[in-house]
Parts: sequence; structure tokens; C-alpha cells
Amino acid sequence: MILGLCNSAIRNPKEWGLYLVTDRRQTGGDLLGVVDLALHAGVRAVQLREKDLSTRDLYDLAGKLLAMTRAVGAMLLINDRVDVAMALSADGVHLTRRSLPPRETRELLGPARLIGISCHSPAEVQEAVDGGADFIVLGPIFETPSKAAFGPPLTTALLREARARTSLPILAIGGIRGSRVPEVMAAGADGVAVISAVMAAPDPGVAATQLLEAVALARTQGTSVARET
Repeated sequence: MILGLCNSAIRNPKEWGLYLVTDRRQTGGDLLGVVDLALHAGVRAVQLREKDLSTRDLYDLAGKLLAMTRAVGAMLLINDRVDVAMALSADGVHLTRRSLPPRETRELLGPARLIGISCHSPAEVQEAVDGGADFIVLGPIFETPSKAAFGPPLTTALLREARARTSLPILAIGGIRGSRVPEVMAAGADGVAVISAVMAAPDPGVAATQLLEAVALARTQGTSVARET
């Protein structure tokens, strides 16, 4: 195990339930406070996604978040910036279509850190699988302003198709609210990823709790159905 990785963290994305993606512009100026509330509500995986920050500012913010996640046994992944993740011994990176390919990223990070990748079609899911990613964030499943640039919603039908292509953990993103969790879980998602549902919530801790509870309930219902069949 690489020195600095959090041994007590939940390292399997299938167990996260909720993957929190940051956007400090939606927090009223208190990103650290919002993440702290979410972590104490049970969130165990955070993606630092602040693409407009300078390298130094991103490094400083990541260092603060890493101390917070380590304190509760949670994971911190850095969006795109493999260099920052390596410098801080963060728990992994989250790649986009513009990032380094996953194979080259793995050569830099080694086997211990996680590599997640954003996908917007079943074909991209297959590329992520072939490239050696550890987990996939698929979306937008539903309509959402933050993912409008990636085209129309994929719908749960494409989520089912992606599920049929791989056993890798798939986290659904895009317009996810508690009421939609059962639908995406039934379509094959292992959990959900959100931005505004927690970042912009009046009470981020309550919002995170409700999403985690919705995932847990959907898993329980899914297990019950499987046993009945």
C-alpha cells in the first residue's frame, strides 16, 4: 500500500452509495463546511472538481479536504489532475474524456489508487473497461443544467445497456434526487453521484443522509426481489 493512502476508507465504489462531486460556486462560499456536513452524514467518497482553480490553489484546497476525509475514513479523488493527486497521495483520480487515458494514468498512479472515469454512452463505458478503470460515472441519466453540454439525458434504458457491458461499479449522475434513486438502482446502478443535490441544498447534511438512505432502501428492495425470484 502506498504511504499516505487511507487504509480505513471504503475502497470499493460499489459500497459508497453516494459519490459527492464538489462545486464551490453552489455552496454559498463555504465548500469546506458543506463537505464536512456531508462527511458526518455518512458520505465516504468525494471528488474534488474545481477546474478553474490554479494548480497551487487546487493543491491547497485538496490538502484541506484530504485531512477531512482521512479523519472519517473517506476517499478523496481529484478530478483530472493526476499531478495533484500524486503530490498529496490522494486516494485516486477521476478522469474525463479530455484527461490522460486510464492506462497511462495507471502507470503513473500504480495499483493502489482508484481511477474513476466519466462516461456518456455505452461505447465510452466499453472504452473505460478496456482501459482498466476501477469504476464508471455514467450520465446524465436525467436532465440537469450541469451536464447539458453532454447532450440529452441518457435515460435509464442506456444505463441498463451499460450495466450489461460490465461488472465494474457504475454510479449514475445527472438530475439525481432521492425520488429517482430507486429507478436508477433498478436499472443497474451501484450508487449515485451528485453535485447540486448536496452542494446547493439548504442543509447539505440532511440532503446527503436522505440520498444515502434512499440508496440503502433501494438495495434492500432489490435484494428482496432477487430472493423472491
